[in-house]
This record gives sequence, C-alpha cells and structure tokens, in this order.
Amino acid sequence: MSFGDPNNPYGPPPQQPPTAPGYGYPQQPPAPTGPPPGYGFPQQPAYPGYPGGNAMPQSMPGLMVTARVMLYIVAAVQALIGISAMFGAATINDASNAGEDTFGGNSFSDLGHASAGIIFVMALLFLGLAGLSITLGVKFSRGGQGIRITTMIYGILGALFGLLILIGAADAGSSAVLIWALLWIGFGGVMAAAMIAPTGSAWFNRPRY
Repeated sequence: MSFGDPNNPYGPPPQQPPTAPGYGYPQQPPAPTGPPPGYGFPQQPAYPGYPGGNAMPQSMPGLMVTARVMLYIVAAVQALIGISAMFGAATINDASNAGEDTFGGNSFSDLGHASAGIIFVMALLFLGLAGLSITLGVKFSRGGQGIRITTMIYGILGALFGLLILIGAADAGSSAVLIWALLWIGFGGVMAAAMIAPTGSAWFNRPRY
C-alpha cells in the first residue's frame, strides 16, 4: 500500500494545483490606505486671469509701482506747499497786527488779515491733499476697486489742473510755471493710466485672504 497512490482510499487526498489568481472574476483595486485628497478641507476654486490656477501675483506690476512713487512725490510737494503757506499766512497776519498797533485800524491791515485767511485755507487744502496722496499710495498693497477708482479720478483731476496752469503759463510767458504745469500733467496722466490699464485692474481684482 502506497500513500502516494492517488487511488488509495486511505491515503491523503491529492493536492490540487493552485488556481490563477482572480480567474473568472474581475480584479478589484486595492483599498486606499489614507483619506482622499482634500478630505475635510474645502477645495479652493481656481481664479482666472493668472497662470497657475489660484496662484496669486507675488509682486506689484511696474506701472503700479511707478504710480505709487508718484503719489508719494506729489504728497511731499503738497505738504511743503501747505507748510510754507501756513508760515506765510502767519507772517502776513503778524504784519497786519503790527500795522494796526502802530497806525490803528486801516484798509491795509484789513487786506492783510483777509489775505492771511485765504492763504491759510489754501494751506489746509494742500495738507489735506497730501494726506490723501499718502493714503492712496499706502492702500495700493491691499486696496480694492475703491482705491483704484479714487486714484484714477485723482490723476485725471490733477492732469486737468496742470492743463489749466499750462494755459495760464502760455498766456503769461512764464517758463518756470510752464515746466511745473507739464510735470503736473505728466504725474496725473501716469497715475490715471496705471489705473485704467489691464494690469491695474487685475491687481486690484486679485483674491485676498
């Protein structure tokens, strides 16, 4: 009696050959070992207009930087004019007071007081414009469409003001005032153009977190 005989009823059962894995059944993909991508976190939508999906621009466009620097320059000039005008108004007012003390009330002293008041109001106006210019320049980094529209209007009005000075300088024949008017027109034109350009619109429309 042989235990290796397949016809022996007392021997061990014959070993079955291994079947091919998955024979007759479709293969199942392995179960994932971790959470699906984005599990537990909302997916951020891609923002059009910038390469790389929702990548934000890392630096301010060059035209915007130029407009920002011009705002700071204009603010410095406006502040100097305002401070100088305040000192001028105070000097005229002191001279008018001295004239009243010496000669009593007279028309020249009254004219001096009126002139000092007008110059003082103009000084406050220039100082207020200087504050506006600085505020607009600072808000370029995180400002929205309101800053863009305000800067655009501000630049257009500045260019128109320079144009009026240019016309007056041409009539008076003053070269110094002519140069001043051209500079004012250039600064205002560049600021307005930077806000109208597509790069300016895209910068102020960028997503913020």
